[in-house]
Amino acid sequence: MTKTLSVSEYFSYFKDKRLINIFLFGISSGFPWVLIGSVMSAWLKDEGLSRSMIGLFGIVFGAYSINFLWSPLVDRVKLPVLFKWLGQRRSWILLCQSVIFIGTFSLAGLDIKANLWFAAALCLVIAVASATQDIAIDAFRIDTLSENESHKATAAAAMATSGWWSGYALLGALPFYMADIPSIDWPQVYFFLSVIMLLLMGSVLWAKEPESNREVIQAELESTYQQKLVGVEQTRFAKVIAWLAVTVFDPFRTFFARNGVKTALALLAFIFLFKIGEAFLGRMSIVFYKEVGFSNSDIATFSKVGTAILTIAFTFVGSLFNQRYGIVKGLFISGIAMAASNLAFAWIAIAGPKLSLYAFAIIIDGFTQAWSLVAMVAFISMLCDRAFSATHYALLASLGNLGRTLLSSYSGVVIDDWLLGNWALFFVLTALMVIPSLVFLFLIRHKLYALENNYHRDN
Repeated sequence: MTKTLSVSEYFSYFKDKRLINIFLFGISSGFPWVLIGSVMSAWLKDEGLSRSMIGLFGIVFGAYSINFLWSPLVDRVKLPVLFKWLGQRRSWILLCQSVIFIGTFSLAGLDIKANLWFAAALCLVIAVASATQDIAIDAFRIDTLSENESHKATAAAAMATSGWWSGYALLGALPFYMADIPSIDWPQVYFFLSVIMLLLMGSVLWAKEPESNREVIQAELESTYQQKLVGVEQTRFAKVIAWLAVTVFDPFRTFFARNGVKTALALLAFIFLFKIGEAFLGRMSIVFYKEVGFSNSDIATFSKVGTAILTIAFTFVGSLFNQRYGIVKGLFISGIAMAASNLAFAWIAIAGPKLSLYAFAIIIDGFTQAWSLVAMVAFISMLCDRAFSATHYALLASLGNLGRTLLSSYSGVVIDDWLLGNWALFFVLTALMVIPSLVFLFLIRHKLYALENNYHRDN
């Protein structure tokens, strides 16, 4: 199991510059969700669009669910000019951030109601660039820690999670405060957000490219395939086939070979189920707050700043718990907390816009977000092969995002057409969605304990 450390020893990990880099990249990872998520939902709501339309607008988040399809390219394709300057991981991060900046700046100059489809297209471009950026950032985090530093995995997950929430919630609060100023409209808000994105690009230059033997391993695998293809007359063609095999086929082969087919399928099913209920809540949360009667400033203070501060604080507590008692136990706790969090919002739906209830719900939600993200990030990282870290993490994270993004896009339809606007029943339903994943987690717990013990065996 993991090393038993004192609290002071554990928190000394966070002085490591590499973990600070992970935190900064976490900010860059969370910030695009502001651009195409909560702020876009608020803008569309103020333009008079229906809840169903706002929910369907979230289909662009599907890019996060399928980014594993192009993740092998992030592992293997070297970008011209940028690769020599920044290395494999940072070059892809900078390219994606440049696209996000251009997309955000374009939204700032748009009459969104008159150009709804073009706005949706820009959001899709931002989503694809952000999803690709996540592939490179997650691979950067995994590659940053050496194989004998697995005891720092939960600390790295905490920095990634706290960074993500700093970008999503703390920076995401600013546009809501700005939107309540009469002289500022949403296009001006997006111009401000594009400037923030430009500043975040500086973190790429400050970070150091992690060392990795990834290319050596991949070259050896290519050589093996070329030897098997010795009968192919065209040597160049054999090299292409070998490159494609290592790039596309081997990441999946190694994952199933390392875990066994049954265990691998069980892991994939659990990851898919785990956060579906939370996603249903998250997609419609801004619409719910505004309909209940909370102002943009209330939303900024509680759902953005409040949630971010609480999540970041609970993140470090959760990472310490996971480091001491194991990631699997952390997953159990976070699953139960997710159900409790959703029920707290059902209480608000019944009682109305009371700030005390809002604060109570946000405290529970902050705890839930922190523990679930830290546990899941560390858990998925544990399953990755370093030779294909970008592809493996993207594949597993995409499964987690699939239920969250695809199904949650219909959350507006559920509340409008199925539940006839009954928010309390909606939140009870989302709480019940957590149960299947907890049952499944219980059934495969012994396999997960074995995986975790094996991960820490040599450390």
